[in-house]
Amino acid sequence: MIREIERRAASGYVALFALLVATVVVVLWMISAIQTESVVQIVLSVIALTVVTFLFAGLFIVNPNEARVLQLFGKYVGTAKTPGLRFANPFYTKKKISVRIRNFETGKLKVNDNNSNPIEIAAVVVWRVIDTAEALFEVDDFEEYVHVQSESAVRGLATKYPYDAHETGEEALTSHLNQIAQELQVQIQDRLDKAGVDVLEARISHLAYAPEIAHAMLQRQQASAIIAARRKIVDGAVGMVEMALEQLSQKRIIDLDEERRATMVSNLLVVLCSDRGTQPVVNTGSLYQ
Repeated sequence: MIREIERRAASGYVALFALLVATVVVVLWMISAIQTESVVQIVLSVIALTVVTFLFAGLFIVNPNEARVLQLFGKYVGTAKTPGLRFANPFYTKKKISVRIRNFETGKLKVNDNNSNPIEIAAVVVWRVIDTAEALFEVDDFEEYVHVQSESAVRGLATKYPYDAHETGEEALTSHLNQIAQELQVQIQDRLDKAGVDVLEARISHLAYAPEIAHAMLQRQQASAIIAARRKIVDGAVGMVEMALEQLSQKRIIDLDEERRATMVSNLLVVLCSDRGTQPVVNTGSLYQ
């Protein structure tokens, strides 16, 4: 694999000053040769002016967070990263490549989750080039490569987890966002290592059931929520009934036989578990009549 070699190019300001002085000198020489009508001097001055003009091609500018990849007749010779006006061999080709932080959002991908439910998922990926040589020479188009491999990683991740957690402690796309984001970043990074790219962050930006099952899944979620709420209500009611009976017994407020205890428990559970306000019924007679 081709690895990046940082190359320190010469200062372009010094080279520019030297080339401008050389240009003035050569022009004066050419004028003098024309005035003296010396053919040899005219030819030499023209050649010298051509060489000086060609040397101007060695000047190039490197912007902050930008690099120039230098090649000599197809051979990689190094990467210039020092910002400013620089000078290198005029025969070098100097391809510009950005090392700034970039981000993009994958399209909404339709995949099946771990429970084979069709879902829509998209992710935002933040990345930057850290090895310019690998980015340019190891893959054909590193930007397209990043996009395709990121979408592939998102698809692979979506098939490993269910959309919703149906059991306590089960890992799901909707309930373990941080863990899913970390795993997604690792999977994308594994795919992009050979392209000289560093993945800084990857997070799910869109997650929903596919339209054809969205309504059915919404009803399922609502049913699950109702069951979970009822379970909590029942647990709380049983605890409150137990506490009430225990306190009545400890403080000896009233002695309850088994039948009265069962009646009190039934009444308390109805009051505590009902989702509507209960209406009291006053019994003026005996419980046994």
